[in-house]
Amino acid sequence: MFQIIGIVLLFGLVFGSYLMGGGKMDVILHAAPHELMAILGAGIAAFLISNSMTVIKATAGGFGKIFAGPKWKASDYRDLLSLLFLLTKTMKSKGVIALESHIEKPHESSIFSRYPKISKDHFAVDFICDTLRMMTMNLEDPHQVEDAMEKQLEKHHHEALEPAHALQSMADALPALGIVAAVLGVIKTMGSITEPPAVLGGMIGGALVGTFLGVFMAYGLVGPMAARLQAVVNEDGAFYKIIQAVLVAHLHGNAAQISVEIGRGNVPSVHQPSFIELEEALTQIPNEA
Repeated sequence: MFQIIGIVLLFGLVFGSYLMGGGKMDVILHAAPHELMAILGAGIAAFLISNSMTVIKATAGGFGKIFAGPKWKASDYRDLLSLLFLLTKTMKSKGVIALESHIEKPHESSIFSRYPKISKDHFAVDFICDTLRMMTMNLEDPHQVEDAMEKQLEKHHHEALEPAHALQSMADALPALGIVAAVLGVIKTMGSITEPPAVLGGMIGGALVGTFLGVFMAYGLVGPMAARLQAVVNEDGAFYKIIQAVLVAHLHGNAAQISVEIGRGNVPSVHQPSFIELEEALTQIPNEA
């Protein structure tokens, strides 16, 4: 919502100030189509040249994140802590054997099925199950497990940030591409040097539109979108850090409730449930779970 408001304000204030200063939109409107073709077209072409198909598809999907915001809400963090509580409690009270059916076939697990949104996130489920599977194979050194989880998180986060980096690279290129379009306009003007001053002035004005559009799109649109996408990815990444915190705390021998309390401390402040809220969520879990 705020992104749409920001875009409306961007266009309204920039072009409004231009009109209030006595500027005419005719020159911009006349030059914009072919200048945008040169600048934005070249920017997209450079984007395609410099990125893999995986990053291109992820960037296209990333525009939804820019406007929708982070995937995980406050209720999802409570659900994650409740899920981890159930898993660690089962492992402590019933042993490794009781946990195997849940981590080998999580899509059939009565524990995972209680939290459908988390179950649909393949990385979250695989991250939890792979770590618990390591524990069932007697890898119980908290430091080794934490190191292995950290490497998985770093790889996942690096890959998730690639679309934001690709967009930022495109934003960095747009001002230079605007200069390219402006130079082409100057070349065109110099080829018509015998025309009257009024005609030459219009041609120079059209050429400068290229420089304006390159800088405007870079710092007003594409750059802020890249920054927003990076912020969303970073916030979503905090969700997976909680999994690491809880499971490592469990390996240190803490009770299930203590482990999830340690995890609660890692929840972003804006989504962090209070101690009472988490306790209420845990007490609402049926005994048969």
